[in-house]
Parts: sequence; structure tokens; C-alpha cells
Amino acid sequence: MLAPLFHAWEHYLASVSKDRMVRPFDWGLDWIGDDSEGARDHGDRLGDWVTAQMADTTAFFDVPPLRAYDFEHAPLETQRHGEAGTLRFPSALTTPHPENNTVEARWFPSPDQPAVGKAGPRGRAVVVLPQWNSDPEGHIGLSRLLARFGVSALRMSLPYHDARMPAELTRADYIVSANVGRTIQACRQAVLDARRAIDWLAQEGYERIGILGSSLGSCLAMLTTAHESRIRAAALNHVSPWFADVVWRGLSTRHVREGLDGHIDLDRLRDLWRPISPFSYLDRVAHARTLLVYARYDLTFPVDLSKMLVDAFRARRLPHEVAVLPCGHYSMGHAPFKFVDGYVLTRFLRRNL
Repeated sequence: MLAPLFHAWEHYLASVSKDRMVRPFDWGLDWIGDDSEGARDHGDRLGDWVTAQMADTTAFFDVPPLRAYDFEHAPLETQRHGEAGTLRFPSALTTPHPENNTVEARWFPSPDQPAVGKAGPRGRAVVVLPQWNSDPEGHIGLSRLLARFGVSALRMSLPYHDARMPAELTRADYIVSANVGRTIQACRQAVLDARRAIDWLAQEGYERIGILGSSLGSCLAMLTTAHESRIRAAALNHVSPWFADVVWRGLSTRHVREGLDGHIDLDRLRDLWRPISPFSYLDRVAHARTLLVYARYDLTFPVDLSKMLVDAFRARRLPHEVAVLPCGHYSMGHAPFKFVDGYVLTRFLRRNL
């Protein structure tokens, strides 16, 4: 009975954004360093590269150590509202867009934590990855909530978001698009960035480290967990086993699907996007306890996909918890559901870090 009401609300909330545009399909060979002139099918060449990366994803998501972190303390008035400052550091993956190559992350320490660079006992900390096309204030309220309840939060801007967005964009189209190779590399970049953010937390003395991600951020958080043994707990907000299926079927990505149509089918896209699909890494997340959150009336992350990932966790007896919220994808960001979601995420991280 409630499904039609929530689905209508989801369609309305999705329609508010008027700047979606259909971008042309591209295999993205330039994003994998393939500039050969051979007549061989471009999709096959990309497929060979993907197969090579999947043979050693530890190397694919490896990130060199970095000491050149820049932390800018926030003005005193801002600090009164819980934000201590902004962390900046170079991304481990260099893209053709200079703005995108510097990572920014806003720091919300628990009130009992020593200042950055100061000695003292450290508590719990979490890297927060917001949703696709999140504005600069996305997940800031959640980060403040986490800090208030004893979990310091480092809210990281994703590639092509916020200050990392090139001037020609109004949306973060380059991280999820009909350019197949670029989508892989931009999502890989987010994982490398998150791992460098975790390195900074470790340098500051934090050992009880977690990660939280929503929507696209949820996928990226699981990929990071699979390749980062220091993560003790992962809170995944909106989940799916396959990256391609969400893009192919989701309400929020209809314009991306339109760019893909006629050039590639779902099976081939799913195969090519294996490096950025959570299902590829289920055997690598047993070291962390995972919270899987999904919405009963979600049209962006279709519910059958969320249930498929939950079933996969159960079948493999991976340490996890499940929370099902009585709302949709967009409506989860509105009262009262955003408060319930915040409570579920915060409670899980407090108990498991």
C-alpha cells in the first residue's frame, strides 16, 4: 500500500535536478593508457585490461605512502561548531583535470580528542564518503553527529566533487558515466584517496578506524575495506553487489543508461565494471564487521539487488548486520528517515570501533 506513495515521492525528488545530461558513450581506452592504433575491438581491449587488473587487485588499489599532508585549522567560530579544519593531500592517481588531483577532507574530531599533531590518547575515527553529486555540505551533519557521540569523522570529497570539480561540469558526471574506462579509474581514485585518508588517521595515532559510505560512497567504502586491513567496521548505506546493475536499472542514472544504450549490454558492462563492484571482493571483507543498510522502496538501488548482497554476506557467514528503512533512496535524506538512518549508522560505529 505504501510502495506507490514512496515511489511517486522518489520520482518527484529525482525530478528536482534539471541539469542531468546524456554524455556520449566511450570505451575510455585513453584512461587505461591504451593508445594503440590496432583495429581490434575496443571493448575487447578494455576487457583484457580489466582481466589483468582483477588478477591482482591488491596492486590495482595499492597506494604509495605519503607524508605531505596539509592541514588547515578552521577559524575559531567554525571550531565551535565541531569542525577543526580541512585536510588536503595529492591524490595517488593523476587525472587530466588538475582540480581533481588534490583531495579535500573536513575534520570533525570527537570533543575529547587531542588537536591535530598533538600527543595524546586517540579514540575512534571514521572516513565518511558521501553520495554521488553530494554538495559540499553533504554528510556534514552526520559527521557532526558522529563526533558528538565519540566517533571522530573525516568527511572526504569524492573525485570530481566540490572543489575537485572542473569548470566545465555542473555535476560530478566524470565519476559515473557512459565512459566505461573513466568510470573505473575515477572510482579507483576514490579508493586510493580513502586509503590515504586512513593513512593520515593512522599517523595521527588512531587505531580504531572505520569507514562509512552512502550510495556511490557505499560501494567505494566496501572496495576500500576489501583492500585496507586497518578498517575494523564498515557502515554501508544503500547497497548492491553490482555497479553496472545500479547504473542500468536505477532511477538516478537513467541519463547514463541512455548514453550506454545501443553500444553495450548489461552482461558486458557488468563484466567490465568488475573492478568497482562489491561482489568481486566478498572474500576480502571478513576482517571488518559490516552494516548493510537499504531502503524498502528504493528505486535507485533496486531492492532485489540489495537483498542479493545481504544474501551473499549470509551465505559466506561474513560478520554483518542489516538495517531496512521504510523509505526510498531520496526520501532517506528527509525527515524523519534521515534521523533514523543517522541513529542506525552512529550506533553501529560506536559499538564496533
